[in-house]
Amino acid sequence: MEKRKSKQVFAGGVAIGGGAPVTVQSMLNVPAADVEGNVRQALALKEAGCEILRAAIPDRDAVRLIPAVKQAAGLPLVADIHFDYRLALAAVEAGVDKIRINPGNIGSKERVRAVAAACRERGVPIRIGVNSGSLEKELLRKYGGPTPEALCESALYHASLLEECGFSDIVLSIKSSRVDTMIRAYELAAARCDYPLHLGVTEAGTERMGLVKSAIGIGSLLQRGIGDTIRVSLTADPTREVAAGFDILKALDLRGGTPELISCPTCGRTKIDLIGLAGQVERALAGCRKPLKVAVMGCAVNGPGEAREADIGIAGGDGVGLLFKKGEIVKKVPEEALLSCLLEEIARM
Repeated sequence: MEKRKSKQVFAGGVAIGGGAPVTVQSMLNVPAADVEGNVRQALALKEAGCEILRAAIPDRDAVRLIPAVKQAAGLPLVADIHFDYRLALAAVEAGVDKIRINPGNIGSKERVRAVAAACRERGVPIRIGVNSGSLEKELLRKYGGPTPEALCESALYHASLLEECGFSDIVLSIKSSRVDTMIRAYELAAARCDYPLHLGVTEAGTERMGLVKSAIGIGSLLQRGIGDTIRVSLTADPTREVAAGFDILKALDLRGGTPELISCPTCGRTKIDLIGLAGQVERALAGCRKPLKVAVMGCAVNGPGEAREADIGIAGGDGVGLLFKKGEIVKKVPEEALLSCLLEEIARM
């Protein structure tokens, strides 16, 4: 796929845009007053693979989260700011790596200029976050609702406020809870500017539906080269957002270095607990860092053939299964030893 050309900014040492790999983000959801709880969650998110982390900074006391989380987790940290420009200034002073703000809701041009100047001095980019619930009343009247055109116009208006201050290290996010609206809004923005784009479906829902909506919205844009960093928003443990983000990237061959598991949906020929076996393999490979395609198939008759592209795989039978590589049968294995045989062979690869 041909990737959209965009400018590049840096959140700490992590590049966003400009041809850099698409990064996966998440957000702390522990109350801001609980610094220790936020540190624990930040460490869990780092362990899950999170590459950029965001924290809400609702008041001045919450600013103390910034040095604590950064020191403990070592991840680029984004401060989520609303309305009070002084919180943005304090966050920059505290060493935050990126600011998320809407320049239009922090007051006068002088305040916008002050934030832009502080960020420029410290090399801190600003993400302009627009969503259906934050649209200006005049745009809602103009377009008759939170349409893709309204969302795009709002984002570019906020960017223009920073541009007037001589600031251009900008990332745009234009989110909606409606997948089609989100997709079309990002398409418009991609055609009208070269700023890096942060993709996401806002208020996507619980893990089940949120995964579906995010995979469609984020995935369809990435497949066409649009998007530089992503957050899968779920009403769930934030570590699940990170896992989902990487799964979307892996499905599009945008991230390697870890195994890809393929498995058949089962049928009447299946004589083993394939669902349970596939789950065991998936869990066992969670910490593996080998770029392998691993197959778990239910039928020894045609499993190796269907999974011919897999680097290695197993196929169930009636008491005896098969271990195969690139579609070629390596050996027969007792059914109860299929899992251990597969994992031992992967360890040797």
